[in-house]
Amino acid sequence: MVQAIVRDELEDYHIDYIESRDYFFLSTVTADGEPTVSYKGGPVGFVKHLGDGKLVFPNYDGNGMWLSMGNIDAASKVGMLFMDFETPWRIRVQGDAKLSKDPELMAHFPGCNMVATVDVTRVFQNCARMIHKHKRVEDHSIYVPDTEGKQPFPAWKRIAPLQDFLPEKDRGKAAEHGGLIIEEEYMGKVMDGTS
Repeated sequence: MVQAIVRDELEDYHIDYIESRDYFFLSTVTADGEPTVSYKGGPVGFVKHLGDGKLVFPNYDGNGMWLSMGNIDAASKVGMLFMDFETPWRIRVQGDAKLSKDPELMAHFPGCNMVATVDVTRVFQNCARMIHKHKRVEDHSIYVPDTEGKQPFPAWKRIAPLQDFLPEKDRGKAAEHGGLIIEEEYMGKVMDGTS
């Protein structure tokens, strides 16, 4: 079965599908071999094909834990699961990733702080019959940077105990955005969808 469906090169329909997505799930491995997965979202087409079996995607301001990009930096193997819950359809990609701050690549993604390039080693379409269909309720997250790279200040950066760990550019901004909050207030925002 593997020989029949797994490819080592992207085909046109893979590229068209990947470039039509506004999110994917990224699997990475820590330096000590522990797997993890993260949701990555952006505008439609935020994963781009550069030619020669290479994909690129941006890293936007996240939760400050340096999980996905840190793992890529430590152990380059990645898995990418591109989902369409409405049709449903999915494509899996595996490859070797590298981080880059190349200004030409970053120019494709306003608001990014770096990009990851992925040399694709395997790609395949997966059976979609077990995917639960969902309907989209929003076009995109308000936190996806706009065409100028701007995005709202996230509530988690207002949590009082985290202030000393924020990047320098974000320190002291909580006062401009409603003031400091405690973790319980933040969890309330998470639960009601306003985080």
